[in-house]
Amino acid sequence: MIELRRFETLGAADHGWLDAHHHFSFADYFEPARMGWGALRVWNDDRIAPRTGFPPHPHRDMEIITYVTKGAISHEDSMGNRGRTIAGDVQVMSAGTGVRHSEYNLEDEETRLFQIWILPEKAGAAPAWGTRPFPKADRSGRLVLLASGFGEEEALPIQTPSRVFGALLEPGEAVTYAFAEGRYGYLVAARGRLRVNGIEVGARDGVAIRDERQIRIEAAEASELVLVDVPQ
Repeated sequence: MIELRRFETLGAADHGWLDAHHHFSFADYFEPARMGWGALRVWNDDRIAPRTGFPPHPHRDMEIITYVTKGAISHEDSMGNRGRTIAGDVQVMSAGTGVRHSEYNLEDEETRLFQIWILPEKAGAAPAWGTRPFPKADRSGRLVLLASGFGEEEALPIQTPSRVFGALLEPGEAVTYAFAEGRYGYLVAARGRLRVNGIEVGARDGVAIRDERQIRIEAAEASELVLVDVPQ
């Protein structure tokens, strides 16, 4: 089953400094049919104005992956971590027993990013944070593993049996991905236009995948995409 969720059907909240679109129920947006997808709980498509951001706030028992599509985001947390993640790169935070953090766009241009929240395998784990560059050349024409809960060294570690992939595809290029039985997938094109098993997918659309052993992702134009593979 592949369900296309057009960008214009997502929940939306414009706070002035933050223009947020929600693939799943979040904050004041409530849609019973979109409470999550397997262990995937949140996928927010955020545009953050220059010199603004999220002041310190708490999280617990959630795996939070931030994929920056434009600009940069600066992070600081109660564990003493500080970092700046630029477009194309990824940061992860395992909230575990509890952590406070802030995220600011300290740049002179708008920042755009995906905030992806996945339920952890178990509650009460130790919190952690990390960031890593993922050169665009490495993602050209193929899926690259960005974050993983399976101990794969090339990826940022998360505390959930899930994987997060990224790819850059030129027009006509295609990649395939096979799902293990019972797994759920969710895909978003950060830019461009794709065909997923023949279904036309536009920029910032969501694609919910279930009971599909394999998908074929073909670029109709130059595209950037993020794919998650999560348990039920």
